[in-house]
Amino acid sequence: MRFEDNTVHSPARQGFRLNKQRGKIMGVSAGIADYFGLDVTLVRVAWVIGTLVGFGSLILIYLAIGLIAD
Repeated sequence: MRFEDNTVHSPARQGFRLNKQRGKIMGVSAGIADYFGLDVTLVRVAWVIGTLVGFGSLILIYLAIGLIAD
C-alpha cells in the first residue's frame, strides 16, 4: 500500500527585513508589517500608542531595530 504526501508546504519565511521602499523613516514599521502580514498603518498606530503609553521608551526600541536590522 502506498500513501501520497498531500501536505501543503508553505514557503520558508525569510527573516525580518526593513522595508525602506514602503517605510517613512527607517522602514521598521513596514518591515514588521511585512513579517507578520499586517497592514502597515496598524503597525504605525501601535507604535504611536505604545510610545505614548510607555512614556517614549518605544522610540529607543524603534531606533535600535532600525540601526541593527539589515
